[in-house]
Amino acid sequence: MENALMVGLTRQMVLRRQMDVTANNIANMSTAGFKVEKLLMRRVDDLAATHTDGPSNISFVQDWGVARNFADGQMENTGRPLDLAITGSGFFVVETPDGELYTRDGRFSVDDTGTLSTADGMAVLNVDGAPIVLDAGGESPVISKEGSIRVAGLEVARLQIANFTSLGVLEKSGEGRFAASADAEVLIMDNPVIMQAHLERSNVVPIAEMSRMIETTRAYQSISNMLNQEETLSRRTIERLGSVR
Repeated sequence: MENALMVGLTRQMVLRRQMDVTANNIANMSTAGFKVEKLLMRRVDDLAATHTDGPSNISFVQDWGVARNFADGQMENTGRPLDLAITGSGFFVVETPDGELYTRDGRFSVDDTGTLSTADGMAVLNVDGAPIVLDAGGESPVISKEGSIRVAGLEVARLQIANFTSLGVLEKSGEGRFAASADAEVLIMDNPVIMQAHLERSNVVPIAEMSRMIETTRAYQSISNMLNQEETLSRRTIERLGSVR
């Protein structure tokens, strides 16, 4: 295959991946606690491609990961006492069938058993790693910025807020949650900053993502046109060579 086609096809593969990441950002711009993602790319010089009448080294581009921006999203006052948002560092810890996972999505409620749960029914954990149980029919709890949960003036539980020395150990696990690698050091925060009756919205900037999508689409179309022209040129060259006697 011609080098131009190889370079063009590898670039198209990266652009398709970039479009997937951008589309996912746009789809989650209203998701509580969602963190915007960006495709990481690198130049590859060691693939087997040479040029006989031009540069001896031909570079390719590959995607090698996704970076997440963990900056705070906008805080929205919902008025619901069990909506919680973390300002700055930290993650809520929830118990799932896959083990303990971490999230910034604070849309909590109390289920029929009185367990404080996420929107899809996963138990929220306290500082001792146990589910938080409240009186489902009792008065609304008051939650301090440090995570202390009080009912009728008495502390009944304290939220576990986890953090990590490097957020690179977190991998997306679905439903707005993250899993930590096996060797990750989990730090339990003593002084988190929690806002009751608030939700942290996505930190996606819609206009930036729409602009990136347009740029990606144009780049993909440009490469498609180049590949079509290269294919036409190659076909004509072969036809001419075949007609020479």
